[in-house]
Amino acid sequence: MTSQPSGPAASAEGPAATTGPAPAGAAGAAGGRAGRDVPGGARQGRGAGWLGGVALVVCGALSTQFGAAVAALLFPRAGALGVVTLRLTLSAILLMLVFRPRLRGHSRDDWAVLCGFGLALGAMNAVFYQAIERIPLGPAVTLEVLGPLALSVCTNRRVASLLWAALALGGVVLLSGGGFGGLDPVGAAFALGAGGLWAAYIVMGARAGARFPRAEGLAVAMTVAAAISVPIGVASAGSRLVEPVTLGLGLAVAVMSSGLPYALDQFALRRLPAATFAVLMSLAPAVAALAGFLVLDQGLTAAQCAAIGLVIAASIGAVRTPPRPRAARGSA
Repeated sequence: MTSQPSGPAASAEGPAATTGPAPAGAAGAAGGRAGRDVPGGARQGRGAGWLGGVALVVCGALSTQFGAAVAALLFPRAGALGVVTLRLTLSAILLMLVFRPRLRGHSRDDWAVLCGFGLALGAMNAVFYQAIERIPLGPAVTLEVLGPLALSVCTNRRVASLLWAALALGGVVLLSGGGFGGLDPVGAAFALGAGGLWAAYIVMGARAGARFPRAEGLAVAMTVAAAISVPIGVASAGSRLVEPVTLGLGLAVAVMSSGLPYALDQFALRRLPAATFAVLMSLAPAVAALAGFLVLDQGLTAAQCAAIGLVIAASIGAVRTPPRPRAARGSA
């Protein structure tokens, strides 16, 4: 997830404004809000600050997707559910130590939002890892990114958004070979489910960001997700979770897929306009395909490469299409 991320919606000031498993692409929709709230990024222009911001985003995307690739290497040791538990638990520990969120003084509604955010975050990672256990990383992220893309299309309310959606649908049909004959249908279904959960993560993360400063909401939500995943991971992997090699690789996944990309995105959002940030995050499927090729030896056919390109183009187009302005009150 990317998990994904594999990661980076909770705060305008902290790394939770971006996301994800993978995660990677939640930053597209959530980062738009964050970019507007950090005016310094919009003022940088295309100078050294702009180039530095682009480099930070690219490094964050590489970290997220290569973290997902390392997670796939862990599957034979701990299984997908065990790896999810390691990532969420170790990420939660890191985020709680770094941001030290204030746990007192919040209303019952605040905690309800955080629990919903944590559920979306944990489920998104679990479902995405089930996907990449069955299908290559590049196609999995391509299908997953349709969730944020659909959210963007639904909120923009323009005819052009429908055209971008049609382009993305064409990419999915090409990727599936007309019926997912070239991909495990269960893995493809998991990837699409992760995309839907990614959209939910963006919505819940934005609500958490309105209630909690910096990345405090993300740190607590990650802890909620970890608490839910621990019993499932222990039941699935048992004592294999505490083997030294497994723990070491799990820590690497937590840092690469959560800690490092969140930090890099935080700095990038101070240098880049929101639209530029979101467009760069739309390249997640291509970065995932590169990580799958280099780390997991997962090759792609020409048709799959073309399909990934179509989805990337649709994502960029959707991000660049401004939303339809609301009609002024009292107008005819």
